[in-house]
Amino acid sequence: MRTHIYIDGFNLYYGAVRNTPYRWLNLRRMCELLLPECSITRIKYFTARVSARKDDPDKPTRQQIYLRALRTLPDFDIILGTFLSHDVLMPLAEPRPGEPRFVKVIKTEEKGSDVNLAAHLLNDCYKKEFDVAVVVTNDSDLLEPIKIVRAEFHCPTGIINPHVRKSSRELMRYASFVRQIRKGVLAASQFPNTLRDAKGTFHKPRTW
Repeated sequence: MRTHIYIDGFNLYYGAVRNTPYRWLNLRRMCELLLPECSITRIKYFTARVSARKDDPDKPTRQQIYLRALRTLPDFDIILGTFLSHDVLMPLAEPRPGEPRFVKVIKTEEKGSDVNLAAHLLNDCYKKEFDVAVVVTNDSDLLEPIKIVRAEFHCPTGIINPHVRKSSRELMRYASFVRQIRKGVLAASQFPNTLRDAKGTFHKPRTW
């Protein structure tokens, strides 16, 4: 059955990939291992361009190299939202007497990816571009479009959950099926250290 996959990039990163050696992740290979019974006809990856941070000025460069690797995959689309990072004053939960009650923190916000994912999921379903939809996320904000695809269009919609230690009960309740991302799948789904595209040869970042 024709299967389209919709990947919530930041949810996947923070749920399964961050602080692991598996960040050079071939998303098509991961999906093929998790969905061996499906014919994957399109993968859409929703993310945003990250900003440099004072403690990590090379972060955008590493992301661009990874996006370049993803663009070598067939039938793969990258849909970008926006990413904001700025310093803000936040109140301390338990300030000590005589000490400042506020602290400056780096606040990061990702905007648009969940809306973009929902719009593409519903539009593709309306145009009957797939027989099965799979959403890679644990974000309950995406519950409503998933419910619509299932209830109004009667289309099977599965969830691939990136979070090992927690899961959205709402998503699990309405999903046609659920798959869990495990370390073994991540380890078996890494790009080669060296890749080539139309621009030439490039390599996995030395540090992440």
